[in-house]
Amino acid sequence: MIGNLSTVEIDDLLRKQVVGRIGCFANNKIYVVPVSYAYDGDNVYVHSYEGQKIQAMRRNPNVCFEVDDLKDLSNWQSVIAWGKFEEINDEHERKYAIRILMRRQLPIISSITTHLGDSWPFYSEASEAIDGIIFRIVLGERTGRFECTTESPDMYG
Repeated sequence: MIGNLSTVEIDDLLRKQVVGRIGCFANNKIYVVPVSYAYDGDNVYVHSYEGQKIQAMRRNPNVCFEVDDLKDLSNWQSVIAWGKFEEINDEHERKYAIRILMRRQLPIISSITTHLGDSWPFYSEASEAIDGIIFRIVLGERTGRFECTTESPDMYG
């Protein structure tokens, strides 16, 4: 069966995943890149470093964000959302974003791109101890689809 995810299911998928893809456009190029993220119910928060995606989003803040959960090719969920890139420079907002990123539940084995600083997994209250760029994507329109086979009806319950 193929169908649409409800608003609650879309929100749930955004909360439980930690890797999504940002699609951005600048200089006549479409650029899609995976990022580790955290979701607070309204916004996607990302820790990154200067590079092509940051430069593209500064030029054109309109982005697409995609996340999925793939059990197998017949049992999956996918969410696509559109939003606006906002770089976070305000100290209070940066601390909030870092707390959201620190609270996400990561897999036991994780890569350096999910770590926020040299002292990972320990958190410093001083957000300046975490280098790099913190940004959010303020999500607007969201859609979600799923496929679930009868062979595994409890896959997405």
